[in-house]
Amino acid sequence: MVNEEQAPPTELPSRRFAGRVDFQQLVRDAFAAAAREGWREIILSDAYFADWPLGERAIAESLNAWAGSGRRFTILAKKYDEVVRRHARFVTWRKTWSHIIEARAVPAAEPLELPSAIWTPAWVMERRDLEDCAGFCGSEPQRRLELHQALKEWLLKSTPSFPSSTSGL
Repeated sequence: MVNEEQAPPTELPSRRFAGRVDFQQLVRDAFAAAAREGWREIILSDAYFADWPLGERAIAESLNAWAGSGRRFTILAKKYDEVVRRHARFVTWRKTWSHIIEARAVPAAEPLELPSAIWTPAWVMERRDLEDCAGFCGSEPQRRLELHQALKEWLLKSTPSFPSSTSGL
């Protein structure tokens, strides 16, 4: 069971969502809440992160405000080509904060199998229908626990990926 004391209060909603605009706003709101409330851990998962707003200035500002000692950020994807191509600010942030970020990939995963989600100790969001950007979000302990377990299973199948720098000899 999820320890309720580890979940700080959050102003984020518990509801169903639908549509790209709603989804992207929830991502922005989640990172703003992480910075405001000091969440200790964030896990992001998506096959490609193509339609996530990770490259936006507001996301970079929230992540910079959130990042610090004792924080942990895990990102899981099938591959990171779209992240590099579409989200330059996020890539820069990833380089700056590489010591708190673990990037993992599951290249063999089917894109629709890999969860499209944000997990934190306080709140989760999961897209169940990628085409319509529909899913649910909330802070209910059972919802957080179930998503965390699913993500841990995928992380066990993953390998390190998306290096913070490319150094050649």
